[in-house]
Amino acid sequence: MASTRDLAIASISAAAGAVAAAAAVLYSYTATNAKPQKPAPPPPFTEPLPVNGCAARHPPAQDPFKTTKREGFISWDDYFMAIAFLSAERSKDPNRQVGACLVSQEGIILGIGYNGFPRGCSDDKLPWAKKSARGDPLETKYPYVVHAEVNAILNTNHASAAGQKLYVTMFPCNECAKIIIQSGVSEVIYFVEKRIDNSDHVYVASHNLLSMAGVKVRKHQPQMAQIPINFQEPRV
Repeated sequence: MASTRDLAIASISAAAGAVAAAAAVLYSYTATNAKPQKPAPPPPFTEPLPVNGCAARHPPAQDPFKTTKREGFISWDDYFMAIAFLSAERSKDPNRQVGACLVSQEGIILGIGYNGFPRGCSDDKLPWAKKSARGDPLETKYPYVVHAEVNAILNTNHASAAGQKLYVTMFPCNECAKIIIQSGVSEVIYFVEKRIDNSDHVYVASHNLLSMAGVKVRKHQPQMAQIPINFQEPRV
C-alpha cells in the first residue's frame, strides 16, 4: 500500500504534467491563431545633411510667404573660383588640370580658360607626358600646351583685360605672369601655389614680376569647403 509521502509525490507529478500539457496546448493555439507581426516601420525619411546651406539632393521646402533672402548662398570670390575649378574639368591633361576665370571690376565674367593645346592641334596627336624616356622635350607636353591663364585672357569677350581680376586654381608661372602684366590685369587671386620638381625659380620669378608691375596678388580664402553640383530637376 502506497504511503502518504508517495501519494503526495504522485499528486505533484500529475499536477506538473497537467500544467505542462496545458501550456503546450496554449502555445499551440497561440502559434496557430496569433496574428502575424507587422514588420517594424522604416525610420522616418530625413533630408541629407546640409552642404553649403542647401541639401545635397533637394533644398528643404521654403515658406512661400517668407520675405527675406535665403541663407547659404556663395560669396563672389567662391563663385568665380568655382568657375575656374569647373573650367579645369575640361582639361585633357592627365597629370594636372588648371582653370582660370577673368572677371571685371563689376563682377562680370569676361573669359574662362583651362590648360590645353592650341586650337586646331589634336589632343590625340600631341604628347601629354611630363617626361620623355629618351630625354626628348618634344615628346613631352611642355612645348605645346597653352596655360589656363593665357587662354582666359585670349578668350575674353571684352575689348581689354586691363584693370580686371583673374581667378586661377594654381599660382601662375613666370611666362603666364608676363602675359598677365602685358594684358593689364590688376589682380590675381589664386587657390594654391604648388612648386614642383626643381621649378622653384619659375614661381620666384613670377612673384618678382607681378610685384614689380604692381599687380595685386592674394590667396583665395574659401568660405565653403565644397560647392556640389547636382544635375537633378529642382523641387517646385
